[in-house]
Amino acid sequence: MHKSVEFQYQLGDIELITKQVLDALTSKNILLFGSMGVGKTTFVSALLKILGSHDDASSPTFSIVNEYELPNDMMYHFDMYRIKDEDEALQFGFEDYLSSNHWIVIEWPERIPNLLPENAEIIEIILNSDYTRTLKLNNKIDLTNKNMAKNCIN
Repeated sequence: MHKSVEFQYQLGDIELITKQVLDALTSKNILLFGSMGVGKTTFVSALLKILGSHDDASSPTFSIVNEYELPNDMMYHFDMYRIKDEDEALQFGFEDYLSSNHWIVIEWPERIPNLLPENAEIIEIILNSDYTRTLKLNNKIDLTNKNMAKNCIN
């Protein structure tokens, strides 16, 4: 079933919005789109808290992946911004993480379109001119290179 939802919020309301997003998710695989500094890591931090983690999220820009403990689960938070190509992602074992059945959150997923899980859901966060944010959740994705850019805006 195709589901698309949209929320407009102030940054202070991120936990409330994240709870609503969590209720709408049908997968533990999330492709996170948004410009630099829009609040992607803030969303991940709120998601961790709601899922019961005591870990604090930080941007994995330099480490590429951060691992967080959840009660009876794990979350792997990737930042593919610095990845040169899909081969580099394969070299650090990206596919092993995907087969783990744990939470997977990928920032800058457009850098590795051929490696993304088919059951992933797209979350796009947009900074509005009034400094509110719009979060769009779409659980119907097309992973072809040609359509990757359209996924985050439809």
